[in-house]
Amino acid sequence: MSIGLRCRHDRSVRELAAGMFGEGRGYKSVARSLGIPAEAVRKWQQTYRATGRDGLLKMGEKHSRYDFETKVAAARAVVDDGMAKPEAMERFGIASATPLKQWCRLYREGGAEALRPKPRGRPRGSGAKAAPMTREQELEREVRRLEAQVAYLKKSIALKAELRSRTGRRP
Repeated sequence: MSIGLRCRHDRSVRELAAGMFGEGRGYKSVARSLGIPAEAVRKWQQTYRATGRDGLLKMGEKHSRYDFETKVAAARAVVDDGMAKPEAMERFGIASATPLKQWCRLYREGGAEALRPKPRGRPRGSGAKAAPMTREQELEREVRRLEAQVAYLKKSIALKAELRSRTGRRP
């Protein structure tokens, strides 16, 4: 049986943690009570502060999507204004630190335009066919194909002859 390196906790454990956070307990106290690593509970607490009880309980179900303005505002607040990431998560309602870290990196490298959504899939017109060939171009193409075929056959004949001369018999 294989054991996952990443420890996942179900909704019931997160509900208990949310109740304890609501009582005002810190992440270390909650981690000791539940027997869960403190680092995981600290991330839960950040999510709880940023999105509330519902956000903590929905963890792992679906990735949130954020609009361009939210991304830019959060990245600008952290990078330019020096706001702490947990504070920015709370202020802008970002459920996880991972996308915020990525936005900050992109913002540092390319400014606000780097956070603009990119089009997905293959660009339109990328499979467009070239203009039809003239009769002369078709003939040149056919000549090149036939020349390649002849060169291939000559090489095959030469290799067979070389093999025959080494072994002294037909392949």
